[in-house]
This record gives sequence, structure tokens and C-alpha cells, in this order.
Amino acid sequence: MDREKPRPGTVQETLLIPLYARAVENRKEQALLRDPRAEEIVASIDYDFGRFDSLPSLTGALLRTLLFDRWVGDFLSEHPDGTVVEIGTGLNTRYERVDNGRARWFELDLPDVIALRRTFFTDTPRRTMIAASVTDESWAAEVASRTDGPCLFVAEAVLPYLHEPDVRRVVDLLADHFPGSLVALDTAGPGFFDTQEQHDALSKVDARMHWYCPDPAQLGDWRPGTGMLASHTLTSLPGPLLAELPLPYQQMVSALAAQRLPQAEGYRLNLLRLP
Repeated sequence: MDREKPRPGTVQETLLIPLYARAVENRKEQALLRDPRAEEIVASIDYDFGRFDSLPSLTGALLRTLLFDRWVGDFLSEHPDGTVVEIGTGLNTRYERVDNGRARWFELDLPDVIALRRTFFTDTPRRTMIAASVTDESWAAEVASRTDGPCLFVAEAVLPYLHEPDVRRVVDLLADHFPGSLVALDTAGPGFFDTQEQHDALSKVDARMHWYCPDPAQLGDWRPGTGMLASHTLTSLPGPLLAELPLPYQQMVSALAAQRLPQAEGYRLNLLRLP
């Protein structure tokens, strides 16, 4: 297979950061998660991944992914025939990590990203890629027409890169088409948002966040009846999940929590239920 080459200076670069984090982690003896597919994809992409080596935020990306994986696993345990929709799927491999053999999956991203993704993944009867903007109502109508079960939408490292009117449009779109569904998303508070230029990974790419959210509970003001089921920082992960981390990572999270850095405390991982 020819080596793929994402275009420098595009949003595609941001999807390479969590991909590389998972690939590097897969090589470790004591790993947060295993992702051999990520390692294979990194080896097939013509890109200077070395610019991300040893960045502290790679661990943050892994912890975020680990929690989102847990939420997807919990959802599938309760709804084994449910539907998971990956918003801004990039080169994610969540299906390979947590699929239960029964659920319906949709993987949504912009056309250029899906074109790249199709060099590594193919559609199946239970897994479908959709090339569209998350703000485009057509994809929601398509998914709604092809599933009738409970839905979980996973927007990992996606919505903060939109402008607030577009984030509101996405929330309205999901609530209108999929009432009662779950949504997993991350939000960036001012402490994180205002330090993007100094961020160890974001400073190396052109993409920037445009939406900051001081309090994720405000999403309930946008759509009354929206319920906040969970909201965590990377230093306040759920106890059971934290206890499962390899000891060095537990110690790292504890040390970071003691510093109470605005960048860490203002970035939250949230699970919502739509009205």
C-alpha cells in the first residue's frame, strides 16, 4: 500500500496526535490501552510523527480515550444492540477496541478525512462511514433512518474546534433527531482555551479551538431537560477507572491533581443525556 500523507496545516494533523499516542502506548509493557491497529496505521502514513514524541499531552489524550471507551463499553453492556456514532471519527479505532459483535456503528467525518480513513477501513453491514460535516442535517437523517435502537454519540476532541453557533447547531440536531440519546464530549475551559499557543501538541499544528465552555452544565440551558450524567477532568477520573491504571500512571495523575493547573482543571470529559 502506498504511504498516505495528510496535508500539513490542515485539520487532519490534529487527528494524528491521538493516533500516535495510541500507537506509541501499544509498544509499552505496561500500557493504558492496547491498539495494534493504530501502530499499523502510523507505520503506513508518510508524516513526521517524531514531532510529537514525549509530549505530556499524549498521555492526556490516552486518558480521555480510555474514559470514552469505558462509557461506550458501559452503553453496549446495557444496550448490546444499540448504535454508536463516532462524530469526527478521524483515524479512531474504537470499534476495534470495544465492539461487542452486535452493535451498529456509524463513523462520521469531513470528506477529506473519510477519504483518508477509507485507505485503512472498509464498511461492513454493522459499520458505516459517512462523509459529511457534523453540522449538516443530512447525516443525522441518514442515521436516524437506519437505526431504531438507543444511540450513543461520541465527539472526542471535536466540538471545541467549532465556533459556538455550530456547537449549538450540533446539540440541537442531535436532540431533534435522537431524543433521549447519550452524548460523550469534551469541553475546554478558559484556562485550557487561552493557552493553546503554548500547548505542547497544538502549538505544533495549525488547528485551533474556537469554543470554550466554562461550565458544561450550561449545555442544559441550550436544551432544557438535558441531563449531566458525568463530568470529569483528567485529574478526577472515576475511581474504578483510576484504580485500573498501571501504578506509574496513577502516580502521575495524583501528582498532576496536586498542582491544580488551570489547563488541566478547565478541560472536562462529559457524558450527557439529551431530553
